[in-house]
Amino acid sequence: MKHPTAPALIVLASLAAPAASYAEGPPPYHVAKTIPLGSPDRWDYLVYDGPSHRLYVSHGDRVTVLDGRDGTILGNVEGMPGGTHGIGIVASAGKGYTDDGKAGEAVAFDLKTFKTTKRIKAEDDADGIAFDPSSGHIFVVDGDSKVLTVIDPATDSAIATINAGGGLEYAVSGNNGKLYVDGAENKEIIRINTATNVVDAHWPIPGCTSPHGLAIDTATHRLFASCVNAVMTIVDAETGAVVATLPIGQGTDGAAFDPKRKLIFSSNNDGTISVIREVTPQNFQSLGNIPTAVTGKNMTIDPAMGRLYVAVADIDPNAPVPVGANGRPGRPKPLPGTLKILFLDPAP
Repeated sequence: MKHPTAPALIVLASLAAPAASYAEGPPPYHVAKTIPLGSPDRWDYLVYDGPSHRLYVSHGDRVTVLDGRDGTILGNVEGMPGGTHGIGIVASAGKGYTDDGKAGEAVAFDLKTFKTTKRIKAEDDADGIAFDPSSGHIFVVDGDSKVLTVIDPATDSAIATINAGGGLEYAVSGNNGKLYVDGAENKEIIRINTATNVVDAHWPIPGCTSPHGLAIDTATHRLFASCVNAVMTIVDAETGAVVATLPIGQGTDGAAFDPKRKLIFSSNNDGTISVIREVTPQNFQSLGNIPTAVTGKNMTIDPAMGRLYVAVADIDPNAPVPVGANGRPGRPKPLPGTLKILFLDPAP
C-alpha cells in the first residue's frame, strides 16, 4: 500500500472511471452517500440485513446500526470493551449477536432497543459470526482458538464447541444445512454439518494464503475466498474442488456476492474493490478494480439493489506504514474520528 497523494475526496471522485488496464473495465459505481461514524476507529465486519434494510458496523466497543437506504444512524449496541467483530441477525427471535473478542464472549442484543441482553461464554478471539437458517443457530468463529461456538437463540446458551483443527477467519451459511469456514491457518475451506455440529470436510486451497473474506453463490454452489496473497480462490461448495483463481487487490478482509449481476467483490486495504464476473459456474472473468480509499478492507452488500457498503477512514500522513507479513505494507494508521461508511451504487 502507498499513501495517497491526493485528498480522499479526489480519490473518491474517480470512482466511476474505468480501469484502462482492463479490456472492459470494472462496472461503474458511484458514491451515493458518505456517512461519518467517527470514533472508535478500529473497525471490522459490516453486515447488511435485507428484511430490515439495516446496516450493522462493528467498531471499537460497539456496533453502530444504520438505515441502509438513507444512512440514518439508528443507534448503537454498546458495552464490549474487548472489541466487537462479527455480527449475526436472527430476525425471527428479535435478536442480534456480536462479540467481545478479548473476553472470549458472544453478546446477545435486542433488535428493537439495541440493549445487550446476555453475554455467552465462547472462546478466546471470538471473531466472525454467522447465522445458519437451516439449524436456526448462531456460529461464532473463535479464530485463534481454532474452534466455533454454537449458540441456540431460543435459550441464548452455547450448545456445542466444534474443533476445526486450525486457526479460522470467517464463515458463511449455504442455507443447505452446511456452514463453510475460512481455514486461515491451514489454507483450507472447512465444511460443517449444522444439524450435527460436526466437521464433515476439509478442502485444501493451497494457492490461497490466509483466506479472510468469504462469500457464496447458493444457486451455483460456488464459494469465493479472498486471500491475503492477492488472489480470489473459487471453490465448488459441493465437492471442494478449486474452480478458478483470479487476481485481487492487496490487504483483503472482506468478500461479497451480487446474485443479480453475478459479480463477486473483494474489499482491499489498498483502496480498491476488486470485481470478478461469474460468466458461468466454471468461467470467471476479472473486471478490474473500483477505487475507494486506502483502509477500505471491509465491506458488505445489499443484494436486492446491488449497493456496496465499505468502511474507510482518513490516514495519518505523518505515521509510517508498518511492514506486514512477507514484507507487504501493513495497515496504515487512521486519523482519529474519521471512520465513515461509503454507500456505493451501481449504474442503473
